[in-house]
Amino acid sequence: MSETGDFAYGAIALNRLYTQSGITGSPIAFGMTFILAGVAVALVLRLFLIVGSLSAFLSFLLIGFALPILILRRARKRRIARFAAQLPDALDMIVRSLRAGHPTSVAISLVAREMPDPLGTEFGIASDEVTFGLSLEQAVRKLSERVGFEGLHLLSVSLSIQAKTGGNLTEILANLASVLRERQKLRLKIRALSAEGRVSAIIISAFPIIMFGILLLIAPSYYGEVWDSPLIRPVFTIFGLWALLGDFIMYRMVNFDF
Repeated sequence: MSETGDFAYGAIALNRLYTQSGITGSPIAFGMTFILAGVAVALVLRLFLIVGSLSAFLSFLLIGFALPILILRRARKRRIARFAAQLPDALDMIVRSLRAGHPTSVAISLVAREMPDPLGTEFGIASDEVTFGLSLEQAVRKLSERVGFEGLHLLSVSLSIQAKTGGNLTEILANLASVLRERQKLRLKIRALSAEGRVSAIIISAFPIIMFGILLLIAPSYYGEVWDSPLIRPVFTIFGLWALLGDFIMYRMVNFDF
């Protein structure tokens, strides 16, 4: 993020993903690390393992571009999960502080001091923004953009409506904390009910690859001269794409938003 709180570079989607992942340091240095690693792996495969140029190039693309995006997405998912678990307690803390007569800025700074990372850090930034003149609604909107959690979007909308139409802020925040806590319970219940499906999908997907590797190790001649057939690559490609389609369907069956 830049000094004004906006995204520092033009690639908004990538900058948003990097910011929401919580990984510190320069995004350019992070990306260049994987690109150089991809170049090194591609050169090793091409020069020493005698693979084709296409295979080496695909390896470079996977390591240099696909792998960092997967790492960032996984880091963002884990960070949002931690944030979702902390937010109801943080809202309850704000409600208790407001009922005790503290102003909103003091309530937010209290959350920043008492709650651990990532919520404490992000609320600390929001507290500083409110202290330096930004409205609470704007600070929470920027907080929602930095984190990417839908619960913060609900908080931003609630504050916006309260600022325009009035109402009891403590009651709004208390109700929102209750809603978020119930949503978290429902999400954990769904995850527990779909655990069997996830494990089955992993086993079904990994079993052919594991058996193929075992046969190559213990009986290299098991497949005979089938490797010399001109149909082997098209067949492997078709069945590989078919397996990926099955994996995608199973993934969508056990992972969904609500």
